[in-house]
Amino acid sequence: MDLDSNTMIYILPSFKKTTMAVKISKKYIPNSKEKYMCEKHKEYFKKRLATWKNELLESNRKTIENSKNDNEISSADIVDQATSVAERSVELRTVNRQIKLISKIDKALDRIKNKTYGFCEDTGEPIGLKRLIARPIATLSIEAQERHEKKEKIFADN
Repeated sequence: MDLDSNTMIYILPSFKKTTMAVKISKKYIPNSKEKYMCEKHKEYFKKRLATWKNELLESNRKTIENSKNDNEISSADIVDQATSVAERSVELRTVNRQIKLISKIDKALDRIKNKTYGFCEDTGEPIGLKRLIARPIATLSIEAQERHEKKEKIFADN
């Protein structure tokens, strides 16, 4: 390559860290013999959270679709209409709760990306695999959660 005296070459450092995808079997369950929040653990929880989110989104889609179809069918019987309205109300409350849950799942997925997943927001200590397997969106260790609930109870009693 011919360069004249007016040509400058810039060599920019690469900050992009390449990570190899970790493959885990469908039967894999994280265990305490492995390093806490190793790549296998993160991949397991990422897949589990994504699957859960997709199931909730599909459920919400079907509920809303069914609700639209139910609006088109009206009954002459006032009791049937009241029952239909009550059922629709319960279904829509469920959708709202699931939307909040999807938000928590998204936050958990962000914590996996940020490498803070699995650690208590209060203490910074590991939450524990058993707790995360039972509640993958957990943000507090059992001890911190108990303290939080005691504080809530104290304020609720006042």
